[in-house]
Amino acid sequence: MTATSEAMDAHADHRVSESLLRTLGGRDYVDPAVFDAECDGIFESMWFCAIHVSDIPDPGSFRTVQVGRESILLTRSRRGELRGFFNVCRHRGAQLCTDDSGQAKRSFQCPYHAWTYDFDGKLIAAPNLTSMPDVGREEYGLKKVHVREWLGYVWVSLADEPESFEHTVEQEILDRLGAMSNLDAYDLSSLKIGRRIRYEVKANWKLIVENFMECYHCATIHPELTEVLPEFADGLAAQFFVNHGASFGEEIKGFTVDGSVGLDSLPGIGDDRDRKYYAITVKPQVFINLVPDHVILHRMFPMGPDLTVVECDWLYLPDVVDSGADLTASVELFDLVNRQDFAACERCQPAMSSRVYRDGGVHVPSEHHIALFHDWVKSRTT
Repeated sequence: MTATSEAMDAHADHRVSESLLRTLGGRDYVDPAVFDAECDGIFESMWFCAIHVSDIPDPGSFRTVQVGRESILLTRSRRGELRGFFNVCRHRGAQLCTDDSGQAKRSFQCPYHAWTYDFDGKLIAAPNLTSMPDVGREEYGLKKVHVREWLGYVWVSLADEPESFEHTVEQEILDRLGAMSNLDAYDLSSLKIGRRIRYEVKANWKLIVENFMECYHCATIHPELTEVLPEFADGLAAQFFVNHGASFGEEIKGFTVDGSVGLDSLPGIGDDRDRKYYAITVKPQVFINLVPDHVILHRMFPMGPDLTVVECDWLYLPDVVDSGADLTASVELFDLVNRQDFAACERCQPAMSSRVYRDGGVHVPSEHHIALFHDWVKSRTT
């Protein structure tokens, strides 16, 4: 075979049938440089859903989270106001809090040289600080990040000037549900965490987003879910349609692993939503699942090109959680779905480095909307 014919064959390999679309290339899922660009253009510049407000209930209670390449410290001031800081001592750059969570009594003190900060981030003490009157307490305080509360969660932006929350985060809800009132009916901020499960997924974050956006795989790996939501067996990408909710099967009584009766419906849910499931992707790292008696909210924390931590909360009415009601059947269903999905993503990750996948794979028509996600990623990183 001549060099020319080899080049033609290679070019032919890049062509796809009219019903198919190309995916991203394998490099996009494994290259540290690509991940760095995503940290710059996405995670460290957009609004990022970090923790539930209940994770830091009191002044001085704290939690640290990874946002892109940065460790972020979240706490409350003496007045109970939300505060967010880069988890970096301003002296020599030591990590200020090394625990994932805890309760500080009076202040945060660096374990290296004892520089000490109050809950508003102000530098209040350091060895020999009185002999350095030119060191400003505010100037050398902790570097702040923007914080806001929404849906019962703390969202952060590491950007110097944060993007419009309404035009980014809230717009995702409007695009999916058509009106904010369709989400307000679930009153997420009033719900309480009934169960939390943390998953470590050895896969690129984009593989997880892509999986959540489509249901072409549902009939193959989610027999329990398709029993509850029969239309998913047909590969319907429910998220593609504005305000579409997948209906429960005729014999299904609740969103539970065996289709048994669930809990009482949330007060704001009308008859039109009483037997439906809605899924929402809020870029870059939140999945929201709405069912009549609870809400499931996933937060992804991309840790590197091939590792993503997913923290999943099952949210119920406070009375349900406080009563000690058995939540097993509803938690078990989506925990099973998660484990099935994450195992599939982990099966894909090793092949992203294969020469066969250098130019990527293909999307069938029911997955074409994922190409819009890929376009969005490229627009943020190039």
